[in-house]
Amino acid sequence: MSRIILPATMENLGRLLAFVETCAREAGLDPTRQQHVAIASEEAIVNVIHYAYPEGVGDIEMECARQGDAVMLIIRDWGVPFDPLKAPEPDTSQMLEERPIGGMGILLIKKMIPNLRYERKGRSNQLTFRIPLMSGRV
Repeated sequence: MSRIILPATMENLGRLLAFVETCAREAGLDPTRQQHVAIASEEAIVNVIHYAYPEGVGDIEMECARQGDAVMLIIRDWGVPFDPLKAPEPDTSQMLEERPIGGMGILLIKKMIPNLRYERKGRSNQLTFRIPLMSGRV
């Protein structure tokens, strides 16, 4: 299992995304799934950076491993409890100017990574992506 832990700041976004991209490629995900994981991860990481630690900066930890026929990516923080899977979906029928701000990133994550799990473990938020490998891929 690969692991990285860094302060949850925009300055570290590139390093965190490089970790995700390397993990997805080395695990054998096809290019389309690699792109979906990268986009969904960026949304999740940016949410942690902006909202998990309202009183200051905390850490973000990511773990990645191939497990059988899938890649597991875990994004963990020790900030404010937040279950993105219970967040209300934005009303996309409204004109963009009329919509309240927020929610589109979480919707994007849900669309790109259909197998998500959230857990509050002790004082941490843990969001797990399970990404199946293409059939026949090693």
